[in-house]
Amino acid sequence: MAAFPHLFSPLRLGELELANRIVMAPMTRNRADAAGVPTELMVAHYAQRADAGLIVAEGAWPSATGQAYCRQPGIATPAQVAGWRKLTDAVHARGGRIVLQIMHAGRIGSRHVKGDGVDTVAPSAIRAAGEVFTDSAGMQPYDMPRALGTDEVRAVVGEHRQAAINAREAGFDGVELHCTSGYLPMQFMCSGTNLRTDEYGGSAANRVRFAVECLQAMADAIGAGRVGLRFNPGNTYNDTRDGDPAETHAELARRAACLGLAYAHVMRAPVPGIDAFALARAAFGRGLILNDGFDGASAEAALAGGAGEAVSFARHYIGNPDLVGRLKHGLALAGFDRRTLYTPGAQGYTDYPAAEGVSA
Repeated sequence: MAAFPHLFSPLRLGELELANRIVMAPMTRNRADAAGVPTELMVAHYAQRADAGLIVAEGAWPSATGQAYCRQPGIATPAQVAGWRKLTDAVHARGGRIVLQIMHAGRIGSRHVKGDGVDTVAPSAIRAAGEVFTDSAGMQPYDMPRALGTDEVRAVVGEHRQAAINAREAGFDGVELHCTSGYLPMQFMCSGTNLRTDEYGGSAANRVRFAVECLQAMADAIGAGRVGLRFNPGNTYNDTRDGDPAETHAELARRAACLGLAYAHVMRAPVPGIDAFALARAAFGRGLILNDGFDGASAEAALAGGAGEAVSFARHYIGNPDLVGRLKHGLALAGFDRRTLYTPGAQGYTDYPAAEGVSA
C-alpha cells in the first residue's frame, strides 16, 4: 500500500480527471518573453512536473491592462495562445492535466511594465502602497489607477470570458480565477480598496459581484466543470484590507457554489481567528484544493480528516520536479534557491535534478 493512500488515489473535480490528489500550485516565475509569450523554458519546466494530478499554471493576464510583472505571460494574443499550446501539448504527452490561472492585476502595475498608453485600472482610484520591479527602470512605485466605470467593469468581465475561450484553444483543461493576493477581483472584494457606489460596491454581496460575474462568464464559455477559483481569507498582500474578510469570502464561496464549478482552491488564512478550510467547506462544499505549508504527511492527514479533496504544493515544486515520485517513495525533498525565483534563464527553473532512481 502507498505511504499516502489518500494522496495517491484518483479524483474527479468537475470535468477534470486527476490521477492523484497532488496539485502543483500556480507560481509566477517571470520566464515568458517580453511580449508575454510562453517560452521553451516554460514548456520544459511544466513538462518536468506533469505527473502531478493537476497543474495550475501561473497567473496569465487576460488583457494588457491586467499585466502586473515583467516577463509575465498573457492569454490575450494569438502568439500567446500558440506558445501555451506547445506547453499544454508537452504536459498532456506525459499524461498530465493542466489549467490556467487567469490573473488581472488591477492597480498592481506600472507603465514601465505595460508600456505607455496602457491604463492601470481598479475599482476605485486608490494607489497601492509598495513598488514593483521593472526590467527597464528598476524598482518603481505602483501606478495611480483609474477607477473603472460601470460599463467598463462589465467589459473586463467579458475579457475574462474571452481568456477562458483562449485558454481552451491553447489546450488547457480548464481555468482558475485568481481571487486573492491583492489583484483585481480581491480589490473589488475588499472594503478598503472598493469605495464604489454602484452595484459593484457597498455590501459584501455587491463587492463579490465582479468575481462571481467573471466566474459565470467563464463557466458559460467553457463549462462550469472546467472552472475553479482561488481565494485566501485574511490575505493583505499588495495593500488590501477588508473590514470582515471571513464574511466577504464566505459570501464569495456561497455565490460560487451555486455555479457548479469544478473546485475551490483555498489557501490557509494568514491571520488568527479564521479557519479558511472550514469556511470553504461550509460555504462552498466539496471540491476543495487545500494550499499552504503542507508536506506529504500533513497533506495525507488533511485528506484523511476530510478537510479537502486535494492538496496543492508551491515551494516544494520549485526544487522538486519529481515531487510525486519523492512522496511516493518516501524520499527527502530538496530545497530551492530564492535568488533565482524571478530571474530570466534556466538557472533555478529547469535545472533542479530528480532524485536518483526517480524520473522527473
